[in-house]
Amino acid sequence: MNDIQHAGVTSQFEIRIEEKTHIGADGTRLTAIRDLSLDLKPESMTVLMGPSGCGKTTLLRIVAQLDDQFSGEIEMPADARLGFMFQEPRLLPWRTVRQNIDLVAAPDFSEKDLERLADAVGIADMLSRYPLELSLGLARRVALARAFATEPDLLLLDEPFVSLDEKTADRLRRLLLDVWSARPTTALLVTHNAREAILLADQLVLLAPRPTHVVAIETIDVPQRERDPKMIEALHTDLLERFPANFSGLSR
Repeated sequence: MNDIQHAGVTSQFEIRIEEKTHIGADGTRLTAIRDLSLDLKPESMTVLMGPSGCGKTTLLRIVAQLDDQFSGEIEMPADARLGFMFQEPRLLPWRTVRQNIDLVAAPDFSEKDLERLADAVGIADMLSRYPLELSLGLARRVALARAFATEPDLLLLDEPFVSLDEKTADRLRRLLLDVWSARPTTALLVTHNAREAILLADQLVLLAPRPTHVVAIETIDVPQRERDPKMIEALHTDLLERFPANFSGLSR
């Protein structure tokens, strides 16, 4: 049985998953996560990296309370609001950009808040358009705005820039940092991109193959804005030498 415990509003998010098992169509039991323990520091960016299929997205879904079939507990503030940016934008095609954002916005999210957020992510002139009128890059900007419009206490991001060309992805990474810095919140991000992980993470969590658990946690003390390509390359080389199984074969 799982247990969602609600702590005081200043508590950090604590993840304790004893076991998460999937049942295949043929009845086979597949253990995705076992004995995973992770604390998220308030107003920090924690980035998860691990082999494909190790259970990173499953972990996010458990934290988001979209999957309650696990053994363990997730501790979070009783009134915590969650924002979730999925791998695909998942915008409702029959609603405008404005309506997609308004649909999940926090109760006290005002028109001025919307204008400021839309301007920050570069969609101020797109609010009356429909998702099918947008490029993938613009749709991801809308998805990012939608996630922040919830005014989340915990922001979950599941490979938010996957399938974008590197130039567009890098612009959106910088955009994420801009918006996040303006309203710091606790964030948990999954990526297969080593450069992205090193650029964004305050806390970089390396996960084992399935059944996944924490292999190592690396704290990166250099502020994100000061992480130039030379520094990122040096840290990537160091991590590759120490954790080849986690970094070999990943996009950079």
